Amino acid sequence: MKWMLITLLACICSNVFAQSIDTKLSAAIKNLEGDAQFKHAILSMYVADTKTGKMVFEKNAEIGLAPASCQKVITSVSAFEMLGKGYTYKTELALDGPVAANELKGNLYIIGHGDPSLGSWRWQQTRDKIVLSNILKKVKEKGIDHIAGNIIGFDANWESNNIPDGWIWEDIGNYYGAGASGINWMENQYKIILSTEDKVGTTAKFKNIYPKLHGISFNVEVKAGARNSGDNAYVYLAPYSDKAFIRGTIPAASDSFTISGAIPNPGYQMAYTIAEMLRGNSIIVPYSSSYNELALYKKDFPLKGVTVFYTIPSPPLDSINYWFLKKSINLYGEAFVKTIAYEKTKFGSTDTGIAIIKDFWSKKGIEKSALNIIDGSGLSPANRVTTNALVTVLQYAQQRPWFASFYNALPEINGIKMKDGYISGVRSYTGYIKSKNGAAYTFSFIVNNFDGSPGTVREKMWKLLDILK
Repeated sequence: MKWMLITLLACICSNVFAQSIDTKLSAAIKNLEGDAQFKHAILSMYVADTKTGKMVFEKNAEIGLAPASCQKVITSVSAFEMLGKGYTYKTELALDGPVAANELKGNLYIIGHGDPSLGSWRWQQTRDKIVLSNILKKVKEKGIDHIAGNIIGFDANWESNNIPDGWIWEDIGNYYGAGASGINWMENQYKIILSTEDKVGTTAKFKNIYPKLHGISFNVEVKAGARNSGDNAYVYLAPYSDKAFIRGTIPAASDSFTISGAIPNPGYQMAYTIAEMLRGNSIIVPYSSSYNELALYKKDFPLKGVTVFYTIPSPPLDSINYWFLKKSINLYGEAFVKTIAYEKTKFGSTDTGIAIIKDFWSKKGIEKSALNIIDGSGLSPANRVTTNALVTVLQYAQQRPWFASFYNALPEINGIKMKDGYISGVRSYTGYIKSKNGAAYTFSFIVNNFDGSPGTVREKMWKLLDILK
C-alpha cells in the first residue's frame, strides 16, 4: 500500500512538472511570435520525454521546415543503422598491364569508393603526405620507374553529379559546398591566399593557392571592405569547370587573408597530385585524369582486367561521423548518402540514397512527406523536415547499441548536447537535454524566415531552451 502511494505521488509530481514545462514553453513561444524578428517567421518545436517518448510540448510539429544542418542527425543515424559504426571505405591502386624492364605497360588506376576522409588532415593516417608516401612505396615495390599509359582517377563507382540538386550557386564552389565524388581528396578543399591594400574598394591581389589546382584559372574580383569586416568572399566555380570567379569583400589592409574553395574535380586532382609526386621521384608519367572527365570527352577507359596491388582503408564510420556532427562537414553527409546507395545498388547516387533513407524511416513510423529531403547535409534551402520527425529519429537512436558513439559526436552548445543548423533565414537546434530535477528531454526547435541578426535569434532560441534545463 505504501509503495503504491509513493508511485502515485511520483506520477502526480511528474505530470504537474510536465504541465509546468508546457505552460512555460507556450508562454515563451508566444513571446517569440510577438517579437519583431519573428513577425513573418514560422516556428516549430517538439519536445518528448526521453525515457517514455511521451510528448511534453508541441508547436507546429507537423509542418515541414528547412532544417539546415540539423538534418545531419537523420543522415548520421541512418548511416549508423544501415552501414554500421565499424564500416570502412577503401581506395584501391591497380594496374591493367604487365611490368617489364621497370615499365608499366598500361595504366595506373586509383579506384575510388567514395572515402570522404582520403587526404584529410583530421587523422594521421589519412593526411595527404602520408597517403602519397605510401603510394610511392607501393609503386616502387612493383619495380615501376616508367608508366607507359595514364594515371586515372577511377571515380565512376559514383555518379558524375557530385553536387546534390537544390544547392544554390552562392554555395557551390566554396569549401562548405564541396560535393561528394567517387574519389574525394583533402576533403575536396583548397585554400587561396589574398592580400588587400589599406583602402576600401580596391581590388584584392592573388598571392598563393594550396594545393595547386591544375588547369584552373582564377579571376579575382574581391574588393577590400572595412577593416575587421570578416570574410564575405565567395568562390564561383562549377564542377568540372576550369574558370573560377572570386567575388565579395575581405578586410582592408590584409597581408595574407585565406578563403577556402571546393575542388571541382577531385578524381582528377588526386590523379594529378600522384603524377606530380611520382615525377618528383624520377618516375616517368605521361598523363593523368579522372574517369568521369574522360567519359565527358568520350575518351573512355573501361575498368577491365585490372589487378589491385594496394588498398587504402579509411577510419571507421563512427570516427568519420564524429567530425561530421562535431564540425558539421557537409561533404561527409553527402558521402554517407551515396555510400548507402552504393552498398545497396553498387552505384553511388544521391537520389537513390535519399530514397533508401526515406523508405527506412517510413517503416519506423515517419511519413515520407515529413522527410522531404534532397541532400544529406541540410545545405539545400529546399529541404523540408518536421520537428516531430527529428525527435522520432533521436528517440530511435538512443535505443541502439551504437548510441554512445552518436551521442559523443553531438556538439555541446549552451550546455546542451545538440546539433545546430544555420543557413540564410534558418536557425535550428535538435538534441537531448537533462534538467536539474533529473528529467530528460529529446527536442527539436526550428525557425524559418526570421528577420535581422542570426546572432540575436540564436540567443533568443537558447533562452527558450534554457526552460528545459
